[in-house]
Amino acid sequence: MSRVGKNPVVIPGGVEVNIAGSDLSIKGPLGTLNHAVHSSVAVEREGDALVFKPREGAVNANALSGTTRAVVNNMVTGVTKGFERKLILVGVGYRAQAQDNMLNLSLGFSHPVAYQLPEGVKAETPTQTEIIIKGIDKQRVGQVAAEVRAYRAPEPYKGKGVRYADERVVIKETKKK
Repeated sequence: MSRVGKNPVVIPGGVEVNIAGSDLSIKGPLGTLNHAVHSSVAVEREGDALVFKPREGAVNANALSGTTRAVVNNMVTGVTKGFERKLILVGVGYRAQAQDNMLNLSLGFSHPVAYQLPEGVKAETPTQTEIIIKGIDKQRVGQVAAEVRAYRAPEPYKGKGVRYADERVVIKETKKK
């Protein structure tokens, strides 16, 4: 059995969990998230914890129980604390500005880039070269950060571009004559 799947997910106070068939709904102070549980995984509530058990006879039941447990744990963390990704713009003239659900980027192109933020994700710009992307869904926050980074990924010679705050860019040596 999956080692991750064996661990129960502890439900903190102020979080409501509803299990209806294969649908799992988690409601917390920051919002509500839903997940459709695979048919080869059984979800049971034991006190203030959720336990995930693989069903007999299913091919990938062990792996799916661990994956489901990790996803549900991220949902519980999301509705209580939330998730955030920090991006840094490196380069002369590279700027970012957040307005409502738009992220306006100036990344050295001949035109400005306007990125429409999806539902449930917010962006903040404490400085012109920092972007903080926040939300309750870990997958969606990571996807938005990856899409913004993809507009101008860090290049290996000068390190210019959009990078994650914890990313380390290895700078290559330039060509010698």
